[in-house]
Amino acid sequence: MSDATALVTGGTSGLGLATAERLRAAGMRVVILGRSRERGEEAVARLGAETVFVPGDVAVEKDVERAVREAALRGTLRAVVNCAGRAHAARVVSRSGPHSLKEFAEVIEANLLGTFNVVRLAADAMAATEPVAGERGVIVNTASIAAFEGQTGQAAYAASKAGVAGMTLPLARDLGPLLIRVVTVAPGLFDTPAADVLPAARKAALGELVPQPRRWGRAEEFAELVHHILRNPMINGETIRLDGGLRLPSR
Repeated sequence: MSDATALVTGGTSGLGLATAERLRAAGMRVVILGRSRERGEEAVARLGAETVFVPGDVAVEKDVERAVREAALRGTLRAVVNCAGRAHAARVVSRSGPHSLKEFAEVIEANLLGTFNVVRLAADAMAATEPVAGERGVIVNTASIAAFEGQTGQAAYAASKAGVAGMTLPLARDLGPLLIRVVTVAPGLFDTPAADVLPAARKAALGELVPQPRRWGRAEEFAELVHHILRNPMINGETIRLDGGLRLPSR
């Protein structure tokens, strides 16, 4: 991984920040793409040298192009980790009426279209690099176990994450001839800032649903799996559940 650069979207907090930290510890230069300048500056201060923050949105072509160019300038782009996205919960029909079509489209745009936007632009840049040990690069996307067991109120979120999981194999098949692997991680319950909105009692009860270990996952555990995926050339075209054996109930 020497002289290699990783682009981590959503790298200013949670799973993305932990992944950026793990890749920096492995010796990679890291470019972070995120929407919050404040969090981006905090992440760079935390990660130190060889880390660059690029403000932008994964669903905006020019923002991603800028981040990919920045990564290419810092070394050879070898890894892309897509952690950017948004959560959402709303019933299809509620007291206020039918589900907002605009909100549904926004969730799909952030989680699915944004992921594909990064994949296509980063893969194009990777394709121009020289292979090392039979590979040009690895792209790791983030889905969710909601892709398979979406709960009540998760129609938009589950659809967006199911799309990420569903395109994993065709992406791997498309990019395989270019010596680029594509893998998706589907996390279960992970203790990130996004989960802080839940009351402590509710969080504890959810943690008890996990067969083993009976707790929420740690962002560092997600990052460790990503690091292993980058190093193991036989992991490709697969969606890997990282959930402690959890299967989500209906609500």
